[in-house]
Amino acid sequence: MRLSRLNLLAVFGSGTILLIALVSILIAYTPIREFIPGYPEGNMRRKLVENYQKLDSLEKELQLRAQYIDNISTIMTGGVPKSHIESQDTTIRNQNVTFEKSRHDSLLREQIEQEEKYTLSVNYQEPAGRDLSQIHFFSPCKGLVTNSFNARKNHFGTDVVAGDNNVVKAAREGTITMANWTLKTGYIIQIQHDNNLLTVYKHNAELLKQVGDHVRAGEAIAIIGNSGELSSGPHLHFELWRNGTPLDPEKYIVF
Repeated sequence: MRLSRLNLLAVFGSGTILLIALVSILIAYTPIREFIPGYPEGNMRRKLVENYQKLDSLEKELQLRAQYIDNISTIMTGGVPKSHIESQDTTIRNQNVTFEKSRHDSLLREQIEQEEKYTLSVNYQEPAGRDLSQIHFFSPCKGLVTNSFNARKNHFGTDVVAGDNNVVKAAREGTITMANWTLKTGYIIQIQHDNNLLTVYKHNAELLKQVGDHVRAGEAIAIIGNSGELSSGPHLHFELWRNGTPLDPEKYIVF
């Protein structure tokens, strides 16, 4: 090989390009990039991703809470609350949509027909302004009480275990003010009644009503389930509130 200016430049340029490519590959595919000043470590990157996910979940919870407060204000002023589903873009392509009767729907119809065959108190309406001890509550489900009301332990309701695919019924006539999913309590539905009464039904497998629906006492509103992080088995967590104060449901309802 003869040494000349052109050969020297060619060798030097090729070596430089090869060195740059080798360094780029090492930085891109090996942990060496973590030694570059200003580049975050692996643990820091994982924490950034986790914080971003938590922030996104927190933002969604704040939106749901703000919508819940707006719905309460709308109901108090006599308006129609806006559903969380209605606020989203539900435009779909329905060319290949097929409507089939679900298994839950068939079981629900059969159970309701059997239980309400001889029921006469479903359409009975209590007069407003009565004392709580004189108000009739419809049992949301029949089963075994596994965890009773205990305000000291922040357990503001009653846990009732029932069979799979059993329906959850409205304890009284009222309006659905919340029907969504939360991380801890799963599918939750809430009903606002007269006399400043509020009932909450948590850990459902499926919701049958939407926000703004008017339900009667004994009407099916959900399917009992095991949703949410705080649930350890299929059951219903039922809460009874009046004027913002939790009450022991077992004092007024026979489960």
